[in-house]
Amino acid sequence: MSDFDAILFDFDGVLADTEPVHFACWVEALAPLGVPFEWDFFRDHCVGIDDRSMVQLLAARSSPPRDWEGLWACHAGKSALFRRRTLASPPFAPELGGFLKGLHGAYKLAVVTASSRPEIEPLLAAGGLGAYFDALVCGKEAGRHKPAPDPYLHAASLLQAKKPLVVEDSAAGVASGRAAGFEVLAVESAAGMPEAVLRRLSFVDNPEKSASG
Repeated sequence: MSDFDAILFDFDGVLADTEPVHFACWVEALAPLGVPFEWDFFRDHCVGIDDRSMVQLLAARSSPPRDWEGLWACHAGKSALFRRRTLASPPFAPELGGFLKGLHGAYKLAVVTASSRPEIEPLLAAGGLGAYFDALVCGKEAGRHKPAPDPYLHAASLLQAKKPLVVEDSAAGVASGRAAGFEVLAVESAAGMPEAVLRRLSFVDNPEKSASG
């Protein structure tokens, strides 16, 4: 057993493979406005930041620059499209439930995400994962978005955690966790996240057996 008392997970790209879905929904929502949006730009500049900041980036890079509020009007439609697609097919790895079940009770668990609570809660429920988390910190609930430390500090406070492990996939998220003074485990994908976390927690003999309890 490690000496961490909590594990704080980012959501998109860490617990769920949602980034391609977010991108596809944004492309569809923005298409009527003729806004170019490429996967490389989304991957390199938009992952880990809040939607409003992302739309402002898109508006500024347009030629000529566009009014970001005009683009923001597409946000509600994009969010509705994302909810429909992810609830119809929750983008969780099959082994995620067993992994979280193995951690639950041994550690306090939280989700810390820039995504909104109406997006995250129904998706966790649809995947049968909501009961494993002791707290959710979503959107602007903690104040400033990542890379500010506020979301992770708030999550640790809710859990009364002294030494949490932060699990992130984006530069903004890694910076947020470190600014909060916590150890951060950077992962490359939701699929590889459970193995990386178990390795860090020193469950090395048989990770699948340890995770399934």
